[in-house]
Amino acid sequence: MTTNTARETAQNRWFRQSDLVCGLIGAAWGVSASVTVTVALALMTGAAVAPVIWVAVVTGIVAGIYILRMQSRLEGIALVVSGTTVYLLLYLALTGLEPFSLPLEQHTLSQSAAFVFAALFTVWPLSRMLVEAPMGWMDRHEFEDALIHFFYWFGYLFFIIIVAVPFYVMVMTSLKSQQALLANPLDFSIDFDKGFGLFRSYVELFEQFNFGSYLLTSFSVSVATVFITLLFSVPGAYAVARLRFRGQAAMSRSILLIYMVPMIVLALPIYIGFSMLGLRNSLFGILMIYPVTTIPVALYMLQGYFRGLPAEIEEAGLMDGLSRLKVIWKITLPLSLPAMASVSLYVFMIAWNEFLLAFMLLDDPSKFTLTRGVAMLNSSEIPRQHLMAGAVIATVPIMLIFLGLERFMVKGLTAGSVK
Repeated sequence: MTTNTARETAQNRWFRQSDLVCGLIGAAWGVSASVTVTVALALMTGAAVAPVIWVAVVTGIVAGIYILRMQSRLEGIALVVSGTTVYLLLYLALTGLEPFSLPLEQHTLSQSAAFVFAALFTVWPLSRMLVEAPMGWMDRHEFEDALIHFFYWFGYLFFIIIVAVPFYVMVMTSLKSQQALLANPLDFSIDFDKGFGLFRSYVELFEQFNFGSYLLTSFSVSVATVFITLLFSVPGAYAVARLRFRGQAAMSRSILLIYMVPMIVLALPIYIGFSMLGLRNSLFGILMIYPVTTIPVALYMLQGYFRGLPAEIEEAGLMDGLSRLKVIWKITLPLSLPAMASVSLYVFMIAWNEFLLAFMLLDDPSKFTLTRGVAMLNSSEIPRQHLMAGAVIATVPIMLIFLGLERFMVKGLTAGSVK
């Protein structure tokens, strides 16, 4: 009875009509997919392509309604293949064999591959978004579920584009020659005929701009910052989490107050103080100031983890005659390895990517960190592809370290929970 009442209520709300909802979702996703694939095609080929928005809207509506009406008859691959075929035929008919506002005779292979991918990229996600859409009228749950699925896919697409497009442009620019950049600055395609000559900018950075030394300096400074940070933050976080003393609550709440003051505000006092003490233009001075920016966040992260550990385990160690320091060393720290790995990775990333303090305190090229060395390339006298190559060198190692250590962090966390 309740279901029938909900259905009758839904029928009085025109915006919950299944064909309308699926059509609008299909139109929105069709435009998103078409624009994304067109941008990718333009970046990869350098061709002057453009999306046909009104055709993307029409074909998206058709695809959404087709999936709604056919998902009861076809499932899985069969539904996607049939929907993709309908999309391709309709899109070609409406655009007059110019799916990207460019005749297929130009960049035929690239356009064809992009066109097929655009069709799949439209139909397959729609089949996942509308998998629970009913025929007729939607109740509130079904309507909201369809919208949530759409925004879920759109969010993924949006953030992937934000990350992937700048990174792709950066990498492709680093592989270009000066002549190619001057001829067409918007052409980000790859000329494979050059072979290993594509990596000329990277070779010159290490041979002429001392980037090997910058990499070693950044790695050493980052590892040292992690060590110093853990050396101070582990006992500090344990004290805040476990010990009872006056002002404990205030200290726990005020750990992150340093981040309320922008670093640019502290830059001038730090510069003056380091200059007076003779610490400017030295790695020792960098190793003094970097932990100041990382210890608060490490304290905050570790104290929360320490509070989550069972206090009974430590109390058992104390009853067995262990001192407080031995309890920390033999019980608390082994159980906290996943948290310490997470904090170490986060601190390493902060130290590796830090620019303002390095730019302000280091003037000697022999002591530059990697970010300071990349900033040095931002000059009218140095080709732009060298700057992009330097940015790639600064970005890729930390990405690989993060992806590699993340897997071990998850394994360590799971193993700790089982133990």
